[in-house]
Order: sequence, then C-alpha cells, then structure tokens
Amino acid sequence: MTIHLDDLAEFGWNLFFSTQLDPDDISKAVAVRVMAVHRNALEVAGPDLAQKVPPYFLDENGEPDNATVGDWLLLDPQTLRPYRRLHRKSLFQRRAAGTQNKPQLIAANIDTLFIVTSCNQDFNIARLERYLVMAREADVNPVIIITKADLVDAPQEYVQAASKLQPGLLVEALNARDPKCIDHLAPWCTQGQTIAMIGSSGVGKSTLVNTLSGTQKIPTQDIREDDGKGRHTTSGRTLYRLPGGGWIMDTPGMRELQLTDVKAGIETVFADILELQGQCKFNDCQHEAEPGCAVMAALDKGDLDAERYGRWKKLAAEEAFNTSTQIGRRSRDRNFGKSIKNALKAKRKRDKE
Repeated sequence: MTIHLDDLAEFGWNLFFSTQLDPDDISKAVAVRVMAVHRNALEVAGPDLAQKVPPYFLDENGEPDNATVGDWLLLDPQTLRPYRRLHRKSLFQRRAAGTQNKPQLIAANIDTLFIVTSCNQDFNIARLERYLVMAREADVNPVIIITKADLVDAPQEYVQAASKLQPGLLVEALNARDPKCIDHLAPWCTQGQTIAMIGSSGVGKSTLVNTLSGTQKIPTQDIREDDGKGRHTTSGRTLYRLPGGGWIMDTPGMRELQLTDVKAGIETVFADILELQGQCKFNDCQHEAEPGCAVMAALDKGDLDAERYGRWKKLAAEEAFNTSTQIGRRSRDRNFGKSIKNALKAKRKRDKE
C-alpha cells in the first residue's frame, strides 16, 4: 500500500505533513485524518477508507498518545491500528473542568477559527478576548461572526464593538440561516482549508455549519426566551465537508474557558498594554503606585480603557495560575511514575533472591 499525497489533499493534507514522512511511511503506511472523537473510538477517513480505530495508542517511542479532531494518523496497513500521530501545525485546548488541571484537546490542524457570538445577551467582550487569545496562541487566523443580525435594528453596533478588540480584526454580522448572507465566508472554505467554530450554546454554530455545507446534518434548537441563553445541541466534535472543498468543525458550546499555556496569545491580543509596559520606568512595575508608570498614566489620560486593562490583568493572572498548576501536576505524575517503576524493580529483585 502506498500513500498517494495528491489524493490526501482533499482531506486538508499539505506540505507541512508531507515533510514528516519517510520512505517507509509512504510505501507502507495508511494516512488518515480524525473526523470525530468518541469515548471508545476515533472516526478516521482517507482516500477509499472510513472506519473507527482505538482512541488511545502507543507512538513510535512506545509512549501513550491520543488524538483529537483534525489530527493526522498513520495506520499499520495490516491491522489498520494507529502507530503514529503526525506533528500538529496548530492545536486548540483548554483546561478541563474539575480539579485535575488536565488539558482538554479541542481541535488540531486548524487554519481559521470562526469565533461565533450573536446580537443578544450572549455578546460578551471578555469572552471574545479569551477566544482571540486561543486563536493567536495557536497562530490561527480568527474571524468573529456575529449571528442573528436580522433580529436587531443596529447590528453594526456589535460589529464596531468587536472590531475594537484588535487592529485589522475581521468581523462579520449575518443571518446564519440565509445562504446569501454567508457567501462572503467562501474564501475560508476552499480545498485545503479547515475551519473550527467556537462559541456559546445557542449562538447559531450548528445552523451556520448546516447553511455552509448545504445540508441539515446537525440538529438545532432555539434559545431560551427568558435569558437568551442557548440549549446544548452539539455534544461532540466532527469535521464536515464543505461544497468549496474545505472542512468545518462545530464544537460544543463553551461559556467557561479556562486558559493555560497561552502567554504569547495574551501578549498578542493585548499588545497595546504590553507596549505601555515597556515604557514604564521600572522593569518590575506593578502598575499601581510606582513613579513613572506608563500604564497608569495612560489610564489617567483615558488613552487606555480601564475595563480592558482589568480584563488583561485577570487573564494574565489566570493563565499564570493555571499554567503553574499544570506544571506541578506534570511533575507529580512524573514522580509517581518513577516511584512505580522503582517499586516494580525492587519487587523483581526480591523475587530473584
């Protein structure tokens, strides 16, 4: 069996992945992309192949590995079991709910992130900034899409508010049910492109996927009238083929988004504040009462929005805390693994005696 790279292009394959293959891979392996993740299996697909494979496997170094939607895997041609995951060009993850501090994989190898909100109570600047941080950290192009534009008198007010988050940010307001309104999203939906959508429940992500793909594969629900919040429709993550040749993925609604390992993303989204920091008299300035603080001066003059500054401080503190606890957990896991290995080694030694 031989990997035909040209045939893989329609699944989003490009040069980034080709450079990771050696001659044995090309002549023997089966390359597939993860289309959906279930509790006990991965749905994968490639040229003339679509099936389920185990969700966990050992990589080429014998270490446990797991995949997420959008990943590329190499399968053994005889058993069709995964034996290697190709390096990702982008990865979205968040801190999982609960107290374990484990990262939750969301999507891999994404080119564009559609950040979806709506012209109602869901529109939240702080949440949009969190999504932007995720996109910038992954080096993925973000596009903010504001749905339900047909239900308000002045959708441009929402567009203007979102556009202020970053210079040059692409923002679109539309009716997700109207095919004519989404024609201008076509440039991101061509062959070789993969889109992920993220946003709260009820903002119209599933509706947008159905309209873009020209199908009704995903069920949709109306928002609650009392508070404008959405009901969960999507419970998993699946890639869907688009008429233009690209792929799009819906994600379950996420109102809480704990950020970990996104320092670079925060610095990009809040570049204006980082620039002011560099102008402070002292390198360790805490921006409180120190003399020569450029940040406080900008706040006093009104050049820096106080609410934006507060959101930056909150995000930076949250990221630092989550990252430190994640590092601590990794250290504890390594120490626990070492103790198990040492105990097994001591037991084998006693058995021989």
